[in-house]
Amino acid sequence: MAENQTLTIRFGIIGCADIARKVSRGIALAPNATVIAVASRDVEKARRFIAVNALPEGTVAHGSYEALLDDESVDAVYLPLPTSLHVRWAVAAAEKGKHVLLEKPTALCVADLDGILGACEANGVQFMDSTMWMHHPRTAKMKELLCNSDLFGQIRSINSIFTFSANQEFLKNDIRVKPDLDALGALGDVGWYCIRAILWAVDYELPKTAVALQGPVLNEVGVIMACGSSLIWEDGKVATFHCSFLANLTMELFVLGSKGTLHLGDFVIPYEESSAAFTVASDSGFKELVTGWNPLPSKHVVTTELPQETRMVREFARLVSSIKSSGSKPESSWPAITRKTQLVLDAVKASIDKGFEPVEIGS
Repeated sequence: MAENQTLTIRFGIIGCADIARKVSRGIALAPNATVIAVASRDVEKARRFIAVNALPEGTVAHGSYEALLDDESVDAVYLPLPTSLHVRWAVAAAEKGKHVLLEKPTALCVADLDGILGACEANGVQFMDSTMWMHHPRTAKMKELLCNSDLFGQIRSINSIFTFSANQEFLKNDIRVKPDLDALGALGDVGWYCIRAILWAVDYELPKTAVALQGPVLNEVGVIMACGSSLIWEDGKVATFHCSFLANLTMELFVLGSKGTLHLGDFVIPYEESSAAFTVASDSGFKELVTGWNPLPSKHVVTTELPQETRMVREFARLVSSIKSSGSKPESSWPAITRKTQLVLDAVKASIDKGFEPVEIGS
């Protein structure tokens, strides 16, 4: 589509969660998107959100989610609601013809997610989850190197970690520790990223089996505060991940190949907004007398003019514009990736619930 045919996609934000502040900024910086409405069950809260985040003049504050979905000027919605509310409001949005950018974890289980994806497909609207790091140019550069068999060989193992040390206020009152709001806890919140990174590294080939690691930490109402799992493929590949609300901020990703290794320590949120680095080692060995490595790993730095959340919004808005302007069909790869992530997450949760038994991952 020619650039001058690209529409500016008009977003409504349903819910005023903290993450919505970051995404509203991302929308503001995107060249093809704008926020025109914010909804909260308390209209004054919506008005405060608009003011505090300096949203465009004329942004409408709605006192109910239904009112925003009835707003015919809204093209797409961003939903940062608690996971337990996703099915109701994502389906309602799709049925109103609104394209859906959905916060992760996208659902409590794959059956719920299938309800959301089915509604989006039936109504011809684009679906995308808000896993922002997928849209950083570093991600594409890393994939290019991973696909270089001369440099990297065959993938043998992947390890991912995402942890942060939550304060007592978070551990008592945040929605992510409440069984009626976000029952998946750390597995859904930070484990989602670990699972997505593993699947990304293997081109979304589903593992055969998940085995949760023993020793998960649950709070007093049974919500996961920390856990881990091993994932096993039929061809012998293995992966592990650890996610936690109880350990120092860490975002490690290692991909180990028969010839090379990829490593980065900030895979979800780069250390710096405008640039992001990773290292690659290939054909590694030792110097004479084993006094060091030869060759040394190479460092790659990828710069970007737009934050990764803005790049996500820009791509989502581009897809929506194509549907609205040219009658294109929604891009199916994004919901497919989301569903595979949910399938693995479900299997890990099932393994925890079954006393760390292996659980086969469905399709």
